[in-house]
This record gives sequence, structure tokens and C-alpha cells, in this order.
Amino acid sequence: MATNTVRVGLVAGGLGAYWPQFPDLLPQLKRSAARVSERMRDLGAEVEVVDVGFISDAEEGAAAAEKLRVAGCDLIVGFLTTYMTATMLVPIAQRSGAPVLLINLQPTESMDHATFDTGQWLAYCGACPLPEMANAFQRCGIPFRSVSGYVEDERAWAKIGRWVRAAGVRAALRRGRHGLMGHLYPGMLDVSTDLTLVSANFGGHVEVLEFDDLRVRVEKVTDTEAKAKVDEARDIFELADSVNEDDLGWAARVSVGLDRLVEDFGLDSLAYYHRGLDGEIHERLGAGMILGASLLTARGIPAAGEYELRTSLAMLIADRLGAGGSFTELQALDFHRGHVEMGHDGPAHLAISARKPLLRGLGVYHGKRGYGVSVEFDVKHGPVTAFGIIQRRDGRFGFVASEGETVDGPLLQIGNTTSRVDFGCDPGEWVDEWSATGISHHWALGTGHRVADLKALADLMDLEFTEVRP
Repeated sequence: MATNTVRVGLVAGGLGAYWPQFPDLLPQLKRSAARVSERMRDLGAEVEVVDVGFISDAEEGAAAAEKLRVAGCDLIVGFLTTYMTATMLVPIAQRSGAPVLLINLQPTESMDHATFDTGQWLAYCGACPLPEMANAFQRCGIPFRSVSGYVEDERAWAKIGRWVRAAGVRAALRRGRHGLMGHLYPGMLDVSTDLTLVSANFGGHVEVLEFDDLRVRVEKVTDTEAKAKVDEARDIFELADSVNEDDLGWAARVSVGLDRLVEDFGLDSLAYYHRGLDGEIHERLGAGMILGASLLTARGIPAAGEYELRTSLAMLIADRLGAGGSFTELQALDFHRGHVEMGHDGPAHLAISARKPLLRGLGVYHGKRGYGVSVEFDVKHGPVTAFGIIQRRDGRFGFVASEGETVDGPLLQIGNTTSRVDFGCDPGEWVDEWSATGISHHWALGTGHRVADLKALADLMDLEFTEVRP
């Protein structure tokens, strides 16, 4: 199971020729570098900063490059404190094996022009080498990205934080272990994913599982463990009168088995489906998945039905960005209110529910065999982002996203998650444009407006990004 820690390499630098000319300059620049290092650590408990210090020439840059390569960073941040040559940073970008972000943060918002001498001006000269770096990076085949501002500029730090979060998600994908259990929902050509393409586009590992891997674990669940899971469900959910105690008990046993499956295989996500026949054990397992899958998703281990591997990965990305990310498809359009109704039968991200989620007993699952308990809720009202992963004809993955607002309104009471989303346009126009991107049947619906974060992640992973804004 992948760690959520993001390792950020930090190197600051300036041109060594200045130090004997302006003795007060280097100490001032090192104070700025120390403050930047401190602020980088303040970006979150999950951020580990590998600070290799201050470099003044190409030789010191090469030594820093080796330290950062050995550290195995997820992102390298180069702090341009004043003018420095491209030869000092290009080797770091080439050898580190990590994406690079250059930051130009001058000491304050503006110089005191009336009193500053040359040495004091040079402390504000980090913008000077930025075009040089961009030119050199591009000619060397290195993606260029930068943030400019001043040391205490919250706008700049919001952008830096975005790149750090994106690097953390990229790392989670590259190190992730993703379970795929069962078989494809018959006929759903859009859902089919070449497993090699996950490693090719994201990295990580797809663990192919059988429903028997779950069956043997469920068989070993004790009555005490099942009761504890039932008690947990009663604490988290409101139970509708339609919930059958035997069905709830079975779902609890499956949930305990799922917990063990995830632990035994070290999974960060799971996609599953099994059709079953005549009520045999595998059909019962598939029908009993919803409770356990929802509890896993709420813990940050997204579980998606219908063998939707790319959507379970989209849910993982949304969760790591702090958005939650619930399994979602189109349900209906409300032209009277201007809303797109979307959700799904089955697993939901309970942590982003607008209210205490409901467990409803269903005697039949539409489009699927079996019966049992299902989750009913809507996503917290406010800003949301619909986000999915496209697989193109050439095998490349791409991101598609659209920002909207979840709003109040009538909801079906049929054991499905359902959210009303207002995208600020005619719902029919939104659906047409969303579908035309090549998105598949399902996607993740997460809280907050996340397009900027997703764009940063797409940039770090060299993926196409499409935003739907009719």
C-alpha cells in the first residue's frame, strides 16, 4: 500500500561571482532560502523536504544533483534567489528523475529604489535567469514550469502548494497497487482497460484478483467480527425500514473479508464485478459488496463497481487531492431546474455525504443479479468537480473535468447515490459536451473546484487535459 508522503527536493542558488563583490548578499539570500525551506515544510504533515542547501556554481550544482537523485524525490524545487546560470540547474533536472519546479521569490513585494545599491538589488533579481532557464530546459527536452512572487506571497505559495499536491498524487499512482477483481460487465466496451496501459501511463501495479480471493476470506469471518461491523454500520448509517437483518449481516461479513483482502494484497484501490447465477456464492458476494466498498472508499481506498478500473483510479486521484470522489454516472436531466442528476447504485464516498448516509434494503438490483443493502446519499452541497480518465485510441490516458455546484432538490429514494449538479448552463448542452470528450460510462464526483490541481497533475504526468465549460 503506497504512502501518502510526498518527498520534495529543494535547492537554492545564485552566482558565486557576486559573493566577493557584495559581502552582504549571500547571507541575505541564505536567509530567504531558509524561510522558503520552512514554508515548504509547512505545506502539510505529509510533505518531506530534502534540502540540499545553496549552490554557487556548476560544480556545486552537479553535487546537489547527485544528492537529489539518491534521495528519490517526487518533485524538485529550484529556488532562484538571484541570477544563476542554466548550467547550475540543468544537471539537477536531468539526473534527478523527478519533475522540476523553479520558483522566483524575491524578498519583499518591491525594492526600496531610493536607498538600494547594486548588492541589494541583486537579491531581487531571481526573475533575471528565468527566461534563460526556460530556454535551456526546453532545448534539453526538460518540461519547464515556474512560480514567481515574493517570499511571503500567499498567491505564489498557493501555486507552489498545488504543484506539491500534484507531485504527491503522481507518486501515489506510481507506487500504487490497484486491485481488479472479477470480470468485465458484459457489453461495456468503454469500461475495458488494457492493464499494461495503467503502468504505461501512471506507473504502479494492477493486481488481478478472483472472487475466490474474497470468498475464502469471508468464510473465515467470525460472528464477533461480523457483529462489530454491523455495529459500525449502524453508527455510520441511518437504516431504512427496508433493511433486512440477514442481508445486513451478510454485507458485514463481506465487508470484513474486503478489509482483509485489501490488507493482504496491499491495495490502494479496487474495481470489481461478478455477474453470478442462481444465487450461488459468487453472486451473493457481488451483491454484498456495497457496504464494505463504501466503507473502504471513505477510508481512502476507493472501490468501484462494474469493473471500472479507470474510475477507481480517478476516485483515488480525487481522494488524494482532498476531494473525496464518489462513483458516478448520469441518471437524468432536470431541464425545469437546470440540473444534471448523477450518482450510482453501489459504492459511495461516505466522507463527502451531505447528510448521514442511508442504507436501504433492495429486493432487486437494477441491471445486476442479487439483492441486499445499498447506499443512498448526495454529495455535500457546494462546489464540486466531475473528473474522469479517458483512454484514447492510441492508448494514451487523458483527464477530463468540469466544475459545478451541488444543490438542493428532490432526490429518488431507490438505494442510489444521487446528486443534483448545476454546471451553470443548459443540462442538455453540458451532457453533450461532456460525452463528446470520450469520457466513459463512469467518473468520480468530488467536492471543491479542482481543475487547477488536476491541470497541474496532468502536466506532471504529460497527459492531455480537457475541461468542459459549455
